[in-house]
Amino acid sequence: MHKKARATMVALVPALLVAAVGCSSGTPATDKDRDPKGSAEQVAGAPGAPAASAGSTGSPGSAKPKTGGTKLDRSALEQGDLPGYQISAQGKNPNAPDGQPQADRKACQPLADIMGDKPDPAARQTLNRGIGSQRQVGLAVSASVSSYAESDAKALIARLKAAVAACGKGFTATVEKQTGSYRDVRAVDYRTSGDESVSWTTTASGEGVSAQVHLVVAREGDTVVRLMALNVAGADKKGQVPQEVTDKQLEKVRKAG
Repeated sequence: MHKKARATMVALVPALLVAAVGCSSGTPATDKDRDPKGSAEQVAGAPGAPAASAGSTGSPGSAKPKTGGTKLDRSALEQGDLPGYQISAQGKNPNAPDGQPQADRKACQPLADIMGDKPDPAARQTLNRGIGSQRQVGLAVSASVSSYAESDAKALIARLKAAVAACGKGFTATVEKQTGSYRDVRAVDYRTSGDESVSWTTTASGEGVSAQVHLVVAREGDTVVRLMALNVAGADKKGQVPQEVTDKQLEKVRKAG
């Protein structure tokens, strides 16, 4: 893939998904294995993603079980929480831009924010995890938990619902001078056990490549769970946040509380 196209797509596709790409399969992809025409793995910025082994117990960057720490520490998913999945706490791709994307339409800013380093500026603290499915080849999921004032958490869900309804035709977003587009924003039915939630799909596009992303945002008291899924097996593959991932994440939030 052209260097400019890769940079654009790293900005377009949720940067946090990059951490999940490395543990989306049992074997790290080599340059020979990658589709030169631009697979969804390349779209997610896989060349700089952590190696697949990062999700295994005891490996550098793996998410090890915690018995103490803060409420948020205890809420984050850890290796071993989900049979059939690798969970990594390693940081995102160093080539991914930092900060919150800026939308070209005010009504769509909440959707741009959710793609950034934290769900929105009101988040007090955010912990991120990369999740790779060992059952569905290519499925990469980013999971994050964020602490809020409960009133801010409620306001975030309300803003996201309004933005999904207002931005169906799409919008563009810019982060660190990199601009790309999100199109076909569509609300989808998705069950969660949280106090309230919102879910939608969108297609990130730029420089001749695209990828569909599925997002679920749920509130449990003053904690917000953000889940984003992408199938890195190919740009034409649709990814969905697995129900068991959502259920386990919200279960951990409740137990930590």
